[in-house]
Amino acid sequence: MAAGDDHAACEVLRGLARHLNCLNEENKATRKRALEQIKRETVDKGLSSSVLQQVFSALLKPLLKCLSDPMEKCRETAITVITEFIRCVPKPEESLPYLIPCLAQRLGEKEIMEPAEELRLCAVEMLTLIVEVCGKHLAPYLNEMINILQRTIVDPFPDVKRESCKCTINFANCVPEHFHMQAESLVSPLMQTITHQHSRVRVSVIEATGSCNLLIQVRKAVTVVVGNWLLNMRDRYSYFHKLIPLLLSSTDDEIPEIRKVGAQWEKENEDDIKDKMDFLLAPPPFYPAGVERPGLGCRELVVRNLSRLVPAITHDVTDWLVSTRVRTSQLLSVLLLHAEDHSTQHLQPLLLAAAKLLGTFVPPAVFLKLLLDHVTTSYSSSHPWAPIMVLTAVLGGCAKPLLKPHLEQIANTLAQPDVCQEYQQAMYLEQLLACVNVLLRQCESDCGLVSLQLLQVLVTAQSLSTEPHLSEKALESVQFLCKMQGLDSVMALYRQHMGQLLDWLSASVSTWSSYSPQRLQLHIIVVQSGPVIGEFVSQLMPLLQTCLKPDKDPEMRMSIFTMLAKLLVDAANTVDSQGHFRDESEKFLCDVLLPNLVWHAGRTAAAVRTSALSCLLALLHGGAIAPGQLLCLEQKLSPQVFSALEEDSQMSRLLASRSLSTILRLIGTSLHPEALNKIYPELLKRLDDSSEQVRAMALQTLGLWLSCLTESYSPELYAPHLQLFFQQLLLHLDDPDSSVQDQVLEVLKKGSSVHPALLKSEVEAVRDKHRSPLYCDQLLQHIG
Repeated sequence: MAAGDDHAACEVLRGLARHLNCLNEENKATRKRALEQIKRETVDKGLSSSVLQQVFSALLKPLLKCLSDPMEKCRETAITVITEFIRCVPKPEESLPYLIPCLAQRLGEKEIMEPAEELRLCAVEMLTLIVEVCGKHLAPYLNEMINILQRTIVDPFPDVKRESCKCTINFANCVPEHFHMQAESLVSPLMQTITHQHSRVRVSVIEATGSCNLLIQVRKAVTVVVGNWLLNMRDRYSYFHKLIPLLLSSTDDEIPEIRKVGAQWEKENEDDIKDKMDFLLAPPPFYPAGVERPGLGCRELVVRNLSRLVPAITHDVTDWLVSTRVRTSQLLSVLLLHAEDHSTQHLQPLLLAAAKLLGTFVPPAVFLKLLLDHVTTSYSSSHPWAPIMVLTAVLGGCAKPLLKPHLEQIANTLAQPDVCQEYQQAMYLEQLLACVNVLLRQCESDCGLVSLQLLQVLVTAQSLSTEPHLSEKALESVQFLCKMQGLDSVMALYRQHMGQLLDWLSASVSTWSSYSPQRLQLHIIVVQSGPVIGEFVSQLMPLLQTCLKPDKDPEMRMSIFTMLAKLLVDAANTVDSQGHFRDESEKFLCDVLLPNLVWHAGRTAAAVRTSALSCLLALLHGGAIAPGQLLCLEQKLSPQVFSALEEDSQMSRLLASRSLSTILRLIGTSLHPEALNKIYPELLKRLDDSSEQVRAMALQTLGLWLSCLTESYSPELYAPHLQLFFQQLLLHLDDPDSSVQDQVLEVLKKGSSVHPALLKSEVEAVRDKHRSPLYCDQLLQHIG
């Protein structure tokens, strides 16, 4: 070692002297600060590896002492510092004589010395690192390592269990010639942990058991332990489905425990399977030659647990670890040999598991050539989803690098109308979504290459689905598609593709009907894109003009008007987010809305007018049309609204009343007196309406009409109009409904400021004709 390094190490240690002394202080905050300072001055400072080696040798004992510090933060910092030293120094094995005994004391005793589960995890992670960097140098510490792993594999904290299994696998690979001498002692803790509720823990245990199982005597130990449990454990029936796979995985070893378990189960359930014992002992016809048939007890034991074993088999058969796939395939073969014809009811998941394996081993160019033809031309009308289900399974087994060159071909196929728009069955849509999800999971960021096609499929699935859970799944996939491309929201995804999506819909808009999926796709796109649709109004408007022509399918027009009403009522956050819709609103009103308000006979035509009226009201309320624009169109619009006030539909009359009220609120004071004088008679007619809602709305609007009379409206010049206005209202001041009387009184009080003398004379003329003069007297008193 260079003299310069020695000098640098001495300087570092000299600077740490005070902090090392502080590690012995009673004040826990002082100890904590000292440890943090040691970390900053060593591993955080970027010292050379040779300097760190010398410093680590000097600091190791004080740091190990801190592993038993009463303060949790001190212990955590000590573990962090030691871990970083081990990671950085060139000869970490020099620390083993002190490090391993200390860890064995902390982790390998019967009592847990470290109370904090997160710190136990950090300590085991440090042990895993030690195994990785020290390798064969750990051979002399075999006993200590086994003692630690025996305790940590059964640790109460699931993450510690998993990390211990990882450490076990690494240790077995580092010192195989020594590990086999002690591997059997890890069987019991591993078997205790294999029933853990977390699937990831169980998988880790199986992998660790596999490392131990490489040795014949250890496989025998596992089988003996499991066989003993199945024979003698009091509640063994509850664990059969978890223990049978371990037992059957050892069948090649010809260990008698397997036969014993089957024979005992057969004896215990003799009454239940008596008929089978008497009549089904002969092998079925065409039984595989040269294969010894398992005993009846073993077969029945497997059959009765098969439904709980198959899901795990189908999951693990496509595991990313080759060893897991191979062992699962071997286990599947043994299970099928035991299940015989009972495997029929599990055929679908087993076939899909096989399909995943085909995806793993067969090149995509080969299987896609066969499968995509079946997807585009479904040969089974009763099960059209079957080809997509198989394609999904095969893609699930295919590796990302192999799949990437074929992504566009697959996505284009799924986005074809005959594939994604042809069927509305929940099962079909579920399989379609599953196929998209497999592509997203398998290809992750590469899915950006086919983002448009996948979004088209997901939009279609949402539009066709009548099941809420499927719509939720599709939306989750849309969000995942955003995440894979680094987009911060669904709206960002729509912004990326909105132009293409609208072109996609526009290509077929001339042929749309109420049965066309495109109108539902349009609904999903404009609703989910939020304010983004406002950036593409120039593309949206021609599409709307085409599909809302009066000669188009009435039901389709109704649904689109209803959708537009929802958007227009919140126009600033949807179609008018950029102010572009307002530029088009006059054209929209004249070319789209007004033609659909023209009267035609029939209930369907009336229903279309109602939906168009709701859209008109939303346009007026939502602010997507400016008062100046509305004023220019008033002469075209008012006659259609007046006509709607006479509709048979109560809803139409109510919507027309509300629209007239909104028009007055927006432009009433700007209207010419002649235009105003055309409005009030239409409203007065509605005071006799059969609907109380319409009557109330008409009265409210009449009050608003009075507020619109500016100085340009001469009371003397237009006295005949005001006289008719007052006379009609005074008739309803004697209405049988007192609430109507109250509303009429308020309107007349407001009218008294327009022409008080005229109103007074009209009131006096009818006072004695009313059933009660009470309201007339109140009005006269108000006029004064």
